[in-house]
Formats: sequence, structure tokens, C-alpha cells
Amino acid sequence: MIIFNLILVKVLIKLRTDNCKNMNSFTHVPPGFRFHPTDEELVDYYLRKKIASKRIDLDVIKDIDLYKIEPWDLQELCRIGAEEQNEWYFFSHKDKKYPTGTRTNRATKAGFWKATGRDKAIYLKHSLIGMRKTLVFYQGRAPNGQKSDWIMHEYRLETNENAPSQASLSP
Repeated sequence: MIIFNLILVKVLIKLRTDNCKNMNSFTHVPPGFRFHPTDEELVDYYLRKKIASKRIDLDVIKDIDLYKIEPWDLQELCRIGAEEQNEWYFFSHKDKKYPTGTRTNRATKAGFWKATGRDKAIYLKHSLIGMRKTLVFYQGRAPNGQKSDWIMHEYRLETNENAPSQASLSP
């Protein structure tokens, strides 16, 4: 079974996006278009359609291999339109650390993504539809990595068999 996650990466500092090497790498959208989906829309529309191999009307979320790309290279690959951005959305396969294990590999050549805080439950009409995990990028290798300003929100679709019990969720 192929597992997709929808990823939002943002940086807390303002980046210069005028130095992109490949200007054809951004998605062409109508003038004035802004992409600011809610957590519910990301999970229930975009991620659900991606997992079901259904067409998404406007192709604004690219497929990338998160573990082969450093966060500072995302602006070049995942831009939407020509305006400056500090958030990028993309789909990525979930990469296991070990072939038979359940742990996720979140390492890149230059560092690693480390989970922080609790996962946030995402509800639609009082029904659990997904979870959002927050991660921070550290340069270097664990446990001595240097914390950066890069933050990632990883969204996953919840199904009945892997949903946490209602008692452990905080709405």
C-alpha cells in the first residue's frame, strides 16, 4: 500500500525568492490567485483525492521526495505563481526508516526533521478526518543537530483502523 502525506513547509524568516534558477518550476495560476486552504480542506479534499488517485482540479501541490530535498531548496520547486512566498505545499511518500519497521525516516543529506509537540486532530463536522504533526528541521545529525527556522506540518488521513481513541483527542 502506498502512503502519501500532505506536507506544508514554512519558514519563520522571510526568504528572497527572486534568485530561483529555474523560473519554469512554479505552477501557473490565474492572476490574484492565493492558496490558503484550511487544515480540513487539505485533508478532506487534497489528500483524500491524492490517495484515491482522483484528479485535483487545480494542480497547485507538487509531488516531491522530501528526503532528497533540503528545505531551502523547496521554494524553487514548489512555488505557486510568481509572488514571494514563505509557505510551500507538496505531497511526499512516507519513507520508512527500516523496511519492516513502523518508524518514519525524516533525514536528508544536510539534517533531519524532528517532531515537536503533540499531533493535532483535524475534525470535519465532529468526525475525525486526519492528524497534523509539526516538525522542525535540524542541520547536522541527531542528537547534536542545530535547530533551524524551518517548520513542517505533516498531514495524514485517518481511517477507522488507525485513528486514536476519542478519549485521547483534544478537539
